[in-house]
Amino acid sequence: MADRYAVFGNPVAHSKSPLIHSAFAEQTGQTLEYTAVEAPQDDFAGAWLRFVQEGGRGANVTVPFKGDAYALSATLSHRARRAQAVNTLIVGGNGRTYGDNTDGVGLARDLAYHGVALKGRRVLIVGAGGAVRGVLAPLLEEEPDELVIANRTAEKAVALAEAFSDAGRVTGGGLEAISGAFDLVINGSSASLAGDLPPLPDTLFAPGATAYDMMYGAEPTVFLRWAKAQGATPTDGLGMLVEQAAESFFLWRSVRPDTAAVRARLRDALGKAE
Repeated sequence: MADRYAVFGNPVAHSKSPLIHSAFAEQTGQTLEYTAVEAPQDDFAGAWLRFVQEGGRGANVTVPFKGDAYALSATLSHRARRAQAVNTLIVGGNGRTYGDNTDGVGLARDLAYHGVALKGRRVLIVGAGGAVRGVLAPLLEEEPDELVIANRTAEKAVALAEAFSDAGRVTGGGLEAISGAFDLVINGSSASLAGDLPPLPDTLFAPGATAYDMMYGAEPTVFLRWAKAQGATPTDGLGMLVEQAAESFFLWRSVRPDTAAVRARLRDALGKAE
């Protein structure tokens, strides 16, 4: 009987995770079953327990359950503790639930894939929610000269910067306080989901800068279209999705898949679906 894995979310029917992990399994010769599970909004823990009782070995966790997964994990990785969120669950040999977070390493590896170096650079992240918190530690490990967090509610950005001040030079404030030019600008806000553009200055990008949106779609987001018009190189978050999934796959199966072919396959599938 094949080992069972799943992605938990609500809604979750749109998830590309089953396609990604099926491709990883095929590529690496692993026998497993991977499905999507729409857990009740108020009972993620119950849905996870039923999955484990039915033979589930691990899962990815997406919106809105990353906090719930964090709360139910018996053991947490260091990066999950820093993120205060779990996107990867593992059932250990002792039956205990282990929680990890692969979002940050997924983003860092996607930036490296695109040749975007952070060391000694000036980086801006727009947003101060859970998505941003989940990626800060791995980004700071790349030793940028400065990492600035900017958010509509300045207090949230300041608090988040203070929480990670031990990891590098990081500051936080409101969108109106953004000053100077940046080598990398990451949109981690929810604005792209609504088709909105955060109020950002036209002087945001240094020469040769990269604009990265953690969202992705068949067409560029409003933020990426605006950034390209300002002269920045636009990059969406599809590669981050694949890379964080590859790290989860490695945690479950101790085999690291090659992501390049799966990136191309997912991009092709995304284009055909629209």
